[in-house]
Amino acid sequence: MKHRLTTRLWHWINAAALIVLFMSGLNISNAHRFLYWGDYGFDPKDAWLSVVRFPAWATIPQRYDLAEARDWHSLAAWVFAIGLLVMWVASLVNRHFRRDVATGLSDWKPAAWKRALAQHTRDDVEPDGRYNAPQKIAYGLVLGVLLPLMIFTGLAISPGIEPAVPWLVDLLGGRQSARSIHFITAWLIFAFAVGHVSLAFAPGQRAALKAMLTGRTGEKQHD
Repeated sequence: MKHRLTTRLWHWINAAALIVLFMSGLNISNAHRFLYWGDYGFDPKDAWLSVVRFPAWATIPQRYDLAEARDWHSLAAWVFAIGLLVMWVASLVNRHFRRDVATGLSDWKPAAWKRALAQHTRDDVEPDGRYNAPQKIAYGLVLGVLLPLMIFTGLAISPGIEPAVPWLVDLLGGRQSARSIHFITAWLIFAFAVGHVSLAFAPGQRAALKAMLTGRTGEKQHD
């Protein structure tokens, strides 16, 4: 397996942007810890969820400062959105998505999942240099659904955006619905990141981790 420099740069820059987005988002969440559905929501009694107050060590900045947190969030959002757009264009042009990420019927069969489990937990099972079935499904959902959804919901709840693109807010069910979806999606991405990092250190994935750090191990090349 070999990863091009551009792939590794996008991976690590995107990871850094997501960390900043998540931690600054927790600071923003502390400003109003209640989530609603629909167009309006101000009264905590109408909220469907009361979010915990996140500690300072988990936020950016590491104190409650809504204005600075929004600045960090906006900066990282531009890095994240432009990087995702470039990644998608490149993946479609060089057919990386179609070749390595898009799933087929065989990827949903138990045998494919059994093989993937062996690759992740055993050193004596040699990876074939390609993403296994759960990886392709997970990456497809994250890259094709969750990450774009973060961008669109983020736009929908940005101050002053509604007069410019009211259709986007309506499509998402209202400003407060967009905020709730944004919150849920952020934590789904966080869960994926935890699983992704945990599996990266599994015995059967050491070669893949080395490939993303150094660029090469084995023969297969991913664009």
